[in-house]
Amino acid sequence: MRLVIERGELLRALGHVTSVVERRTTIPILSNVLIRASGQTLELKATDLEREVTEEVKAEVGAAGAVTVPAHILHDIVRKLPEGSQVDIRRDAEKERLTLAAGQARFALQTLGPEDFPDLAAGELGHSFSVLAKDLKRLIDKTRFAISTEETRYYLNGIFLHIADAGNGPTLRAVATDGHRLAQAELTRPQGSEGMPGVIIPRKTVHELQRLIEDSAETVSVAVSPAKVRFEIGSVTLTSKLIDGTFPDYGRVIPQNNDKELRVENAAFISAVDRVSTIASERGRAVKLNLAKDKLVLSVNNPEGGSATEELEVTYSASPLEIGFNAKYLLDIAGQLEGDEARFLLADPGSPTMIRDAEDEAALYVLMPMRV
Repeated sequence: MRLVIERGELLRALGHVTSVVERRTTIPILSNVLIRASGQTLELKATDLEREVTEEVKAEVGAAGAVTVPAHILHDIVRKLPEGSQVDIRRDAEKERLTLAAGQARFALQTLGPEDFPDLAAGELGHSFSVLAKDLKRLIDKTRFAISTEETRYYLNGIFLHIADAGNGPTLRAVATDGHRLAQAELTRPQGSEGMPGVIIPRKTVHELQRLIEDSAETVSVAVSPAKVRFEIGSVTLTSKLIDGTFPDYGRVIPQNNDKELRVENAAFISAVDRVSTIASERGRAVKLNLAKDKLVLSVNNPEGGSATEELEVTYSASPLEIGFNAKYLLDIAGQLEGDEARFLLADPGSPTMIRDAEDEAALYVLMPMRV
């Protein structure tokens, strides 16, 4: 194998694929990146057996071939090479070495054979469709903060992506919950997604996908089977196993009859919650909302740290209500709202509250109250 490639192109591709390589693994080949040269293309592939990222970049290929080398070492070497330099890569099969040369710098890396490298992408994925990158990114951004990190309820450790029937027609819906809060976002069902199985995309894959979309092409091709999902983002392909579990019937926790409506300027609400929660205990993080006609008083009482209150002018005409929430959860949800105004639909101090974005009807949030 012999090829020449521009340092910036190689570094960008390595940055995409090596992010799934674990720093410590008991299986040596999983520490490596697979390099395959053919035609005028260099393909890079890395995996942790749960996720796999591949990327193709243009290169001047003198001799085709494939090899695997330590991923993070290769990435560090290329990162430290001079900008704009041409990287000459050759495989010495006899010495089982891969040599890199750029300018006066020379490196030789240990290799392992490509035949033992796992292939996660094998097999057909029955349903495929395309979605705008910005729309998919929005689904992820609006919901991923609510993914559970509690390993015992593994079926909550991801985003539930499925087809749902909304009031204005079928949608592609993303839902995440940790039992304390729920986030839901949706978009019009893409063509080709009909009959798609509901799938739970793992937290690590969600993080990787969000990172790859940041500097992606305009559209993302999605393919789904009951066991795997694949995202094609420009020249990058992310394949992942799915969480094998049943996502709970989340519709049961979305309140339907909360008749007390609070409207508040979102930026002012975020600032006030942030201020009063400064003295909240790290363990509880509780903030109390005291509602009366067109007035909201936020308060925190920490026996060890003192107390804080702040009053806001709001739109509220229902009966007075006192309810407590986790301040961090409140801020997480309020931070997702795009409009100037947040809508809270409340029932009583012990029932879940629904939070809506005045400018975005396609997203909703549910927050469980706390005793304060």
